[in-house]
Amino acid sequence: MKKIWQKDDAATNKLVSTFTVGKDLEFDERLAKYDVKGSMAHCTMLAEVGIISQEESQQMLAVLEEVLRDIESGTFEIDPRAEDIHSQIESVLIERLGDTGKKIHTARSRNDQVLLDIKLYVLDEIREIAALTDEFFQLLIRLAEQHKNVLLPGYTHLQIAMPSSFGLWFGAYAEALLDDAELLFSVKNIISKNPLGSAAGYGSSFPIDRESTTYHLGFQSMNYNSVYAQMTRGKTEKLLAMAMAAIAGTLGKFAYDVCLYLSQNFDFISFPKEFTTGSSIMPHKKNPDIFELVRARCNRIQSLPNEFILLTNNLPSGYHRDMQLTKEILFPAIDSLKECLEILNYTLPNIQVKDGILEDEKYKYLFSVEKINEEVKNGSSFRDAYVKVGQEIENNAFDFEARELHHTHQGSIGNLCLDKIEYQFNKVKNKLLG
Repeated sequence: MKKIWQKDDAATNKLVSTFTVGKDLEFDERLAKYDVKGSMAHCTMLAEVGIISQEESQQMLAVLEEVLRDIESGTFEIDPRAEDIHSQIESVLIERLGDTGKKIHTARSRNDQVLLDIKLYVLDEIREIAALTDEFFQLLIRLAEQHKNVLLPGYTHLQIAMPSSFGLWFGAYAEALLDDAELLFSVKNIISKNPLGSAAGYGSSFPIDRESTTYHLGFQSMNYNSVYAQMTRGKTEKLLAMAMAAIAGTLGKFAYDVCLYLSQNFDFISFPKEFTTGSSIMPHKKNPDIFELVRARCNRIQSLPNEFILLTNNLPSGYHRDMQLTKEILFPAIDSLKECLEILNYTLPNIQVKDGILEDEKYKYLFSVEKINEEVKNGSSFRDAYVKVGQEIENNAFDFEARELHHTHQGSIGNLCLDKIEYQFNKVKNKLLG
């Protein structure tokens, strides 16, 4: 298949072609429908401003709608001889419409085509990530409410610290996802700006109407400056990577907690055996492989922003072929994050929390602060009470029978504020999914 940039029929060097095309065809299947939608908006606009006739526009739209149906039904195949999806769609138009099909590329470049395709693709993926994150959030809220009265040891420095609860633990990760969703929403707002019409980065002398394509493609606004529109290639991917890294950070930390709490030394939670794996030589093992892999995958996802920084930050303005590699970095990572959310949403409803954990004698010092507070309520200063209780602990004379907790302030064991966290999250979620 002839390259769309070729000016004659001379064959390109096969090794050069293979190297420069790289893995584009593997990833361009994801961009196919967005390339068609961009072409539909573009040819509609060209007719609106009189660059092509309404008849030519309708002919192209009819072919593009047919191609879109094939893509959505799964019958469309990328030609292995094609350089990329952009050239294949244009070739289809030329094959079916002749000279009329050749007009589709008027006033645009492959540069703003791929910018547009990636933005449209990423915006759809943001909605999918948001939906899966919402499912995990709602699950955490339900578990926090269900187990709010089951106490759990709290740790600092991996040393026994103060009483916590499963409600406080689940609720902490729910609120973490609220902040992550806020970041994802901010990234969505930045990305939802139309780059089409910036062409190769310096606009066009044709009187195109960029407001038209912005409207037809459903963007909130546009990248006005044509040079900056090109600069968003790489930046779009990097910003999404930062939001994904935030979600991955929350999931990875949660997965680490689960691995810790499942170990025999902690023994705070369990799962049915079908959610764990065994050992080839140790018959007693029930390994948390699911959560270990979530942790590992999420650690990789958290490295994404740095990969994009290394790839893009030593480049001047204008388009550079280096940007082709952003697909190889981002697209598999999107799949991985969604798979992590899916397996957590599938697995976590089966968690079994253990009651009566704090009855174990080794947790008695969890209540040292409670005893100090009781001394203060009885008239002692906090510092004197601290010294007194500290000496009791040193002399192995500490005892505190009143193990009922009366925490009432917002965000404490007795006042989780789950309704407020859920209200704030739903506000952000509705904007993300809208």
